Amino acid sequence: MDWKKLLSARRLGRTAEKTPVPGRSPFQQDFDRISFSAAFRRLQDKAQVFPLAENAYVRTRLTHSLEVACVGRSLGAGAGVYICGRYQPPAIQPSDIGAIVAAASLAHDIGNPPLGHSGEETIRDWFCHSALGRAMSSKMTDREQADIVNYEGNAQGFRVLARLQMPDNYGGMQLTCATLAAFAKYPVEAINIDPSRGVGTKKFNFFQDDRELFAQVAAHTGLRRLPGQDYGWYRHPLVFLVEAADDISYHIVDFEDGHMLGIISYDEIQELFMSVIADPGVMKSVDTLRDPVRKVEFMRARAISKLIEEVVEAFKTHHDRILAGELTEPLVKLIPSAAALRTIQERSREDVYTYQRAVEIEAAGFELTEGLLDTFAAAMNDCAEAGLQGKTLSYRSRKILQLIPAQYWRTADPEWLNRSYIRLLNLLDFISGMTDSYAVALYKKIKGISLPSGNL
Repeated sequence: MDWKKLLSARRLGRTAEKTPVPGRSPFQQDFDRISFSAAFRRLQDKAQVFPLAENAYVRTRLTHSLEVACVGRSLGAGAGVYICGRYQPPAIQPSDIGAIVAAASLAHDIGNPPLGHSGEETIRDWFCHSALGRAMSSKMTDREQADIVNYEGNAQGFRVLARLQMPDNYGGMQLTCATLAAFAKYPVEAINIDPSRGVGTKKFNFFQDDRELFAQVAAHTGLRRLPGQDYGWYRHPLVFLVEAADDISYHIVDFEDGHMLGIISYDEIQELFMSVIADPGVMKSVDTLRDPVRKVEFMRARAISKLIEEVVEAFKTHHDRILAGELTEPLVKLIPSAAALRTIQERSREDVYTYQRAVEIEAAGFELTEGLLDTFAAAMNDCAEAGLQGKTLSYRSRKILQLIPAQYWRTADPEWLNRSYIRLLNLLDFISGMTDSYAVALYKKIKGISLPSGNL
C-alpha cells in the first residue's frame, strides 16, 4: 500500500474538495465533527464496564473514547514522524497522522448498543433462536443473514458515520476516507469472517447495505483487496494504532476503575502497573505522594506513557509487514510489556469484568434487548404486511410504531416493505442508538412495569 493514498483527505460522498483551512486540517475537522455529533454525545450514558454506574469516577463509553483518542493522537504523531521522514507524503505533517488516529479512535465505540456487550450478544441470539428472528431470517440472503448472526458494533459504527448521523448527505458525516479506513479494524463482510487468518478478519466492519460505501473508502485510500474477495481488504496501517490505543486504554483504565470500586487492592495495582513501567525511579516519585488516589493516577499515567513508546517502536519495527498486509497480530502483543498486559487482562477477567452488579445489569440487558426486539420487530412486520396487502394496521402495532421515530419505518420505501433485512437493520439502528437509561425506561414502559406520571 502507498502512504500517499492511505492518507487521503477525500471526503466520502463528495466529488470536489474544498480548499483546506490554514491551521485546521481535514483530519482535525473529522475529530470535531465526531465530537459534536449526537451519536457521540449519547456515549455519556453507555457503559464501558459498569452499566448504570453511580460512581462518577468510573468511565462511561464517552470518557473511555476521549481517553482512547488522546492515546491515539500520541501514537499517530509518533508513528507520523517515522512515516513523514521515510516517505515524505505531500502536505502531510506528523500531527496530521496523529489527527487521523485520534478521530478514528474517538469514534471507535460510536456504534455500540446499550448495556455493554450483552446488547450485541442478545441481537445475535434473538435472530438465531427466537421465532420472530428465524421468520425474518428465512427471507434473507446468506450474506444478509451473516450480518445479523454476527451482529457487530463496529459495523454499526461505520453505518453511523457514513450514513445515519447525517442521513440527508450521501456519505453521512462525510469524513475523510483516511479516517474512515483507520476506523475499520475488520474491513471484511460478515460472511467472510475467519479468525484463523488473523486479527483483521475475526469480526466485520460493514453491513451489506453499506458495503458500497466502504468500497469507496477502500478505493480512495488504496487498500489492498484480500485474495478472492470482492468486499474484503487488508487493514489500513493506521488501524493497528487505533486498535493499540483502545487496547492500552482498556487494559490500564478498566483495571484502575476496578481499584476505585474496591475490587483490586492498592498493593496489586501498584505491583502490576510498576511491572509495565519497569523504572525504579518512578516508585520514588510515587512514595512522595500522600493520597493513594493520586498515587494510582500517577502510575496509570506513567504506564500509558511507557506503552505508547513501546507501541510506536513496534509500529516502526513491523512497518513493512503492516504496509504489505502481512501482520496478523495486534501491536500490543509485540511489545516488551506484552506479558505484563496479559497479567492485567487476566486479573480483570477474573474480578473486574465479573463484578456482581455489572453482571446483574448485563444479565438484565439480555431480557431488555430481547423484549425491545420482539415488540418492535413484530409491529414493523405487521406494518409492512398491511402495506403490501392494502390492509388496515392493527391498533396495537400502530401505537407501538408511534414510539419509534418515523425515519426507522419507511412505509413509502418499497425496499423497507419487501425486505425483512432492511426493516431489521432500521430497527437495530434505533435500538443501538439508545442510551442505557433510555433503553431501560422504554422497556419498562412497553412492558407496563412503569407508566408515565404527572399532569397532562
